[in-house]
Amino acid sequence: MRTRIKLCGITREEDARAAAAAGADAIGLVFYPKSPRAVGLEQARLLARQVPPWVSVVGLFVNAERAEVLQTASAVGLTHIQLHGDEDLAACQDLGRPVVKALRVSGVTSATGLITLIDCFKAEATLLFDADSVGFGGGGMAFDWQILQDIRAHLPASWVLSGGLDATTVEGAVRSLAPPAVDVSSGVERLVDGKPLRGVKDWNRMQAFVNAVARADGPRSDE
Repeated sequence: MRTRIKLCGITREEDARAAAAAGADAIGLVFYPKSPRAVGLEQARLLARQVPPWVSVVGLFVNAERAEVLQTASAVGLTHIQLHGDEDLAACQDLGRPVVKALRVSGVTSATGLITLIDCFKAEATLLFDADSVGFGGGGMAFDWQILQDIRAHLPASWVLSGGLDATTVEGAVRSLAPPAVDVSSGVERLVDGKPLRGVKDWNRMQAFVNAVARADGPRSDE
């Protein structure tokens, strides 16, 4: 199986088209007002219309009210909902679309604690493992992937690797962990003085990321 790719934090129409052209399986739109990548409803509608029918449009929410999530998903035409905050199991249920629940992994997260979270959410959502960075993700930080190696037998069939990925790190991550999907935001943004310009994607970095995943998939691809 080839690794699916989501390019997140899209804010510009031209970047949405470029993400699809690069080979992304999904784009991510952020509906967390405190994020520098946040988009409004009208902007999100325009972005969603830039990608072909088989490219998924994922809406990212952080501790949002259920009514807001449902209203936004319907208005924009989201294919998936990603919950990236402190949402409990009930928040993942009955949203009318596939749900991705982010589990934030820090240096003090134990294997036992992570297994408990996996067992809690795996029946209701695809699980996304991200670094426990300030601001609920998007900081370009990685966590120690060894913890996923240690609990490999407990990982569900559907999960996503995120946090600190870019074209230089994702190939090794895919080869060692074989995640069903990867998610990147700051790792494909335009760099200014070495720092990512939040919400502005670098088309060359997006293509390089997709190419790196494809290289890693090569030896084990059955497609």
